[in-house]
Amino acid sequence: MPRARTLVIILAGGAGGRLESLTESRAKPAVPFGGHYRLIDFPLSNCLHSGLSDVWVIQQFNPVSLTDHLANGRPWDLDRTSGGLLLLHPRLGEGPEGWHQGTADALWRNAALIREYDPEALVVLSADAVYKLDYSAVVDQHLATDAEVTMVTSEVAQADAPRYGVVRTDPDGRITDYAYKPAEPQSNLVANEVFVFRPGRLLELLAAEADQAGEEGLDDVGDAILPRLVDAGGAREYRLTGYWRDVGTVDSYWSAHMDLLTEPAPIDLDDPAWPIHTSGCTRGPARVFGGARVGDALLSPGARIHGVVERSIIGLGVTVEDGAIVRDSVLLNDHDDLRRRNGRASGGRRRCPGGAERAGRRSTGRHHRVCNGCGGSARWIAR
Repeated sequence: MPRARTLVIILAGGAGGRLESLTESRAKPAVPFGGHYRLIDFPLSNCLHSGLSDVWVIQQFNPVSLTDHLANGRPWDLDRTSGGLLLLHPRLGEGPEGWHQGTADALWRNAALIREYDPEALVVLSADAVYKLDYSAVVDQHLATDAEVTMVTSEVAQADAPRYGVVRTDPDGRITDYAYKPAEPQSNLVANEVFVFRPGRLLELLAAEADQAGEEGLDDVGDAILPRLVDAGGAREYRLTGYWRDVGTVDSYWSAHMDLLTEPAPIDLDDPAWPIHTSGCTRGPARVFGGARVGDALLSPGARIHGVVERSIIGLGVTVEDGAIVRDSVLLNDHDDLRRRNGRASGGRRRCPGGAERAGRRSTGRHHRVCNGCGGSARWIAR
C-alpha cells in the first residue's frame, strides 16, 4: 500500500527564554543535549526512522546556530535531489511577510507553500522535547480515523500540567476538551506538541483566524485552532506511553540529563534499533587520565578528565583539571563550533579548573548547575 503524501514541519523559531542564558546565542533547538547531541536531533531522527523524508524547518530566533547544525540534512538522510530538508525563514515580499508571533502565525505565513506541496497529512512538531516516536504510526491512525487533527498525548505530573495544552478524552480516543495552559488543569494528560492535521481544514481555519486577527497576527495553534477542532468533534489522541520529557526550562533540562544516568535509562540515545543521529561531531575519543575518578557519567568526544566526575554529563572538548570536582552537573561544549570550523576560533579548550568545585551541587543539596561553556567566562545557572 503506497504511503500517504506526508509533509513534516518543525517549528524551530521560538526564543526559548525559559532556558535563560542557554539560548542567548543559540536557537532553542540547537541547544546541546546529552553531550554532543542537539535538541532538534530528536524530531529529525524520529523522521528518519519513521520513513518521512520531506521535512521543513521554520526558523526565526538565532537561526545561524541551527542552520550550521542542520547543514544539508545528511545525518538524517535529508540531502535529496527531490524533497528532503527545506529551511524557511521570515521574509519580505509575496504573501504574509515579516516575523511570526506564534506557532499558528508561523504556519499561516507558509500556507502558500503548504498548499503547493499538497500533502495528505501534515505533521507539525516542536523541537524542545526528548523522546522517540514513530510518526508514521500516528499518521496511519490519523488517516484511518478520518480525524481533522490527531494530538500525541502524554501524562505528566499534575503540577506541570499548566505548562501545556491539557486534554480530556472519551474511551474511544476522541478528545472532548482542550485547554491551553490552564491555571487549574482538569487532568494531567497533555498534548506534547506533536500534531497531525488534515491540511485543508487547518489552512481553512488559519485563514479565518488571520482575517479576524488583522494586523495583530496569529498566536499559537493552542489558542484558537485546536479548541475549534475539538469543539467540532474532529480531534483524536495518540497516546505516547514511553519516555517524553519537555526540556524548555532549566530545571527540566537538568532533570532530563539526570534521567540519562539512571539504570536502566528511560531512553537510550544509542539504541541500535532507533539511534539518535547528529551532525558535526568530528572530535577524537574522550580520555580519562591516570588519577582521575569517573562514575555514572557520560563523556563526550574530545573530553579530557584529570579530576573527579560523578553523576554528570561532560560536553564536547571539556577539560576537567586535576583537583576539580564535578558532581550532579551538565557541562556544555563550547558553543563556537561554527567559528572553529571557519578557522576563526579564539581561546582554546574549555576547562573546569583544578582546585575548585566549579561544577556541582551546592552543599545544601538544594541547587543544581548547568555550565554554559566551561571557561573563565562561564555562566552558571543555579536552581
